[in-house]
Amino acid sequence: MSSDQTADHTVDPAAETAQLRARIAQLEAQAAQQALDLEDMARARETAEAASAAKSRYLASVSHEIRSPLNSIYGYAQLLERGHHIAPAEAARIIRRSAEHLTNLVEGLLDISHVESGVLRISNDTVRIAPFLDQIANMFRPQASARGIEFIYDSQGTLPEFVRTDQKRLRQILINLLSNAVKFTRAGHVAFKVHFRASLVTISIEDSGIGIAPEDRERIFAPFERGNQPEVNAQRGIGLGLAITQALVRIMGGDLSMESVQGKGTTFTLKLMLGQVNVPTQDGPRTETITGYEGRARSILCIDDDANQLALLRGLLGPLGFVIHSALDGTSGLALADIYRPELVLLDITMPGMKGWEVARRLREKFGADIRIVMVSADAHEFQRAGSGFVAHDQFLLKPIELNALVDAVGGLLRLRWQGPNVEPAEPPAPAPDAISLPAEASPLLAQLERDIRIGHLRAVEKSIRDLSEQFPQSAPIIPRLHACLDRVDLSGLAAAVRQAQQGTT
Repeated sequence: MSSDQTADHTVDPAAETAQLRARIAQLEAQAAQQALDLEDMARARETAEAASAAKSRYLASVSHEIRSPLNSIYGYAQLLERGHHIAPAEAARIIRRSAEHLTNLVEGLLDISHVESGVLRISNDTVRIAPFLDQIANMFRPQASARGIEFIYDSQGTLPEFVRTDQKRLRQILINLLSNAVKFTRAGHVAFKVHFRASLVTISIEDSGIGIAPEDRERIFAPFERGNQPEVNAQRGIGLGLAITQALVRIMGGDLSMESVQGKGTTFTLKLMLGQVNVPTQDGPRTETITGYEGRARSILCIDDDANQLALLRGLLGPLGFVIHSALDGTSGLALADIYRPELVLLDITMPGMKGWEVARRLREKFGADIRIVMVSADAHEFQRAGSGFVAHDQFLLKPIELNALVDAVGGLLRLRWQGPNVEPAEPPAPAPDAISLPAEASPLLAQLERDIRIGHLRAVEKSIRDLSEQFPQSAPIIPRLHACLDRVDLSGLAAAVRQAQQGTT
């Protein structure tokens, strides 16, 4: 073999060492990445196991929460059916309270679902704030007294008479926080303090209770989590209150903070902007007893695939003097509408065959503005699917139907004057608002507002109304009407008001 051939097969030790080191570094990097992957998998497994355990605890708790009121409803219904000597009024109170408990439980679960799916709707109510807060305080003062706890309600600063906020959600937030404060305080006090300044309300709820362990201060805001303290887990509940509360505060644009010392107490501080208004646009809860209405008999068509729901509506509205027609499906309902030409239709959405939205569309196409349509659904998500190019319905009610809300909806849409032993004489209807004159620059904003109404996008409608008020002061005469229609989800009224504004653009 020649020397040249021998040289060709000579290996460079430096190059071989460099390659070896590169290979070792590559293997070490792969090993490090595999170790990280294993750690991630371990953490993911721990998270999944914790979530599974939390949901198992939740299912056990929610089963108990559901069965307890169901047992009361089922038991007292059987007693009444068998002619037991129990007073019907007492049985009715227990059944109603149990049903309210079930409703609150279901709404809590729906709230979590709505927050996760991003479809939770916030209302824009006009609230008389001082009586509202007094009512909340009066609700918990007896509960605290029964536990031997001092209840302190302190309001500082000058409260406006009326503010705009979501009354239901604000009440839900305060009830959740105050309920926990009273529930987990064995002795001492619970303080409910309110401070209002320049549209910012600061509400602190302070207790001298068991406090919250440091390791639980993040966990308790997660759904189905209640922490590990024995005193907490001994109390009834399913661990949704604080999760819902924090989500609602964030959606309403507020801030919720917490300070706690284990064994000494906890303070939750809520900060929320509440817009002040000078004139209320909706009434408070109905307090009078209604027995009928003035004028001729009015006809209502109820369409629902549940015969029990139809019987309930007939039982609620029939005694007030309405002529009630009912149908178990959309096709039969349309046929009855042709025969009787009702003035108002209460229409379920989810039915076999033709859905409520299609029935509403056909009713509107055939009868136009001569018929008023109220959609009634047990599914709050259905409201988001109302858009079909035009507004077919006039109002939306969520099951379970509250009698006062139903009466208000029917009376408002049919422009009725109610009668009853303590109903104040009705005032003459207010004259139609004067025509307004808006510059041509307002047309795009009005067109956007009209589109938002058509698709049922209430948050966008609220923003457009606010923009209209701020950008065009000439719109002031129509703004209260728009807010009033928005508060009661009167989409037809909103559309009519916008059309009037569009006619006034020059």
